[in-house]
Amino acid sequence: MAIDPRTPVIVGVGQVLHHPDKVSGPEDLVEPLDLMVDALRRAAEDIDGVAEGAPSPLGTRLLSNIDRLTSVVSFTWRTANPSLLVAERLGIHPGDLAVTATGGCMPQKLVADAATAILNGDADVVGVVGSEAMFSRGASRKSGLGDVQWTLQDPETTPPARVFGTETMPLTPLEIERSILLPIQIYPLFENASRARNAWTIDEHRQKIGNLWSSFSEVATANPSAWMREPHSSEEIITASPSNRMIAEPYTKMMVANLPVDMGAAFLMCSYETARSLGIRDDALVFPQSHAHANDHFFISERPELDRSVAIKAAGDRAFELAGASIDDVAHIDLYSCFPIAVALGAEALGLDLEDRTRPLTLTGGLTFGGGPGNNYVGHSIATMVQRLREHPGDLGLLTGLSYFATTHAVGLYSTTPPSTSFQSADVQSVVDAEPIQRVARELEGTVRVETYTVVHDRDNGPEKIIAAVRDQFETRSWACITDEATMRDLAGTELCGLTGVLTNDGSLILD
Repeated sequence: MAIDPRTPVIVGVGQVLHHPDKVSGPEDLVEPLDLMVDALRRAAEDIDGVAEGAPSPLGTRLLSNIDRLTSVVSFTWRTANPSLLVAERLGIHPGDLAVTATGGCMPQKLVADAATAILNGDADVVGVVGSEAMFSRGASRKSGLGDVQWTLQDPETTPPARVFGTETMPLTPLEIERSILLPIQIYPLFENASRARNAWTIDEHRQKIGNLWSSFSEVATANPSAWMREPHSSEEIITASPSNRMIAEPYTKMMVANLPVDMGAAFLMCSYETARSLGIRDDALVFPQSHAHANDHFFISERPELDRSVAIKAAGDRAFELAGASIDDVAHIDLYSCFPIAVALGAEALGLDLEDRTRPLTLTGGLTFGGGPGNNYVGHSIATMVQRLREHPGDLGLLTGLSYFATTHAVGLYSTTPPSTSFQSADVQSVVDAEPIQRVARELEGTVRVETYTVVHDRDNGPEKIIAAVRDQFETRSWACITDEATMRDLAGTELCGLTGVLTNDGSLILD
């Protein structure tokens, strides 16, 4: 069957890892711009299959022909138009310079956006790049070098980048009032809700997530672009220690996204026609098969079940339908993995077995061991997926992206085989919107039942506060806190899910 000349393909990928053994001076530090430029250069070198730094004539030609360049927004480096700085460093002149809004699913959404634009003739060569240099920023302060001085643009004179996506506030006034603010406070609530639903003991639950994360660390040992490449046992991961402090139960430091990294990733896409005209080898081409995305109910308060994702299931079902495939056809997987529960949500929704080590759920080692470079982790999973599929031609790969509090989800399928029909992308938000919304009340008072909770710890490994989702007899939800030190000490190691108590008007919880 002839391939449509406008079929979108990924032709080059690049990853950069800057992980010095020690920092002695400014020469040991990098800035995000350095990493982004290096990642795109490596993507160009990848097209020619040459060693790092070697001439890459095909890649250089493709870089010079980029008509759309998008930067994944950084957590730590905000400037008016990062794509313009990258283009200036590379000496290229894309007509469309963009930057994304916040979100871990942005790289996968950008694949779908680029693929659709290429297919429709609205773009021909697209570059996507992102990075974080949080390690360098922290190392500069720790080593006495002071705050980093990264390249910035004058917002008054710099043409603004087009913004891909929309910045949104993912919290309700009640959640903010009750100090339910951060991922490390919120994902443990999902995790412990899962324990309650599955009727696991605290110890059984910790062993399960420890085993899962240990298997992710094993994968990272074989990934040359991983931040942490040493294997870790389940016991190491789940046991709190001075170097692995408890952050919010049940999560220790070794169970959460590892943000202080210096990492960059980029990929280059073009039409099949352009790839062939440049002479790019067939075995380098990876074809996006399909994509689908949706938000779960945007505010966590409004989700009837905190440990399940309607959006991932809907997006996965639609992506497989568009590709004419099923989960059983997938050989290579990278599920978004900021916390263990993020993997569990994806696995359950997609019909994957968390305990099946014959088909690992990560290609990189995940955001703990592979590294958690902010919004661009999925850029690394895409690059790793492309490399894996080239090694296994004809196989099908699946990856997911996630934003905010398991809020926005994106699912993508890939193969070295062209899609049986044109690439297709779908928004399945209507499926989620048809689901009921949980009733929530700020003014809830009186007798309540603990639905889920977490104990947030301070840096000395002591309990700082207990956050709980609670329900009354009519199943109305509200949020509660316990901050009394003596009470928290008495409750140490106790399963709180299912316990009853009294919720006061200010959100304090007094357990029976």
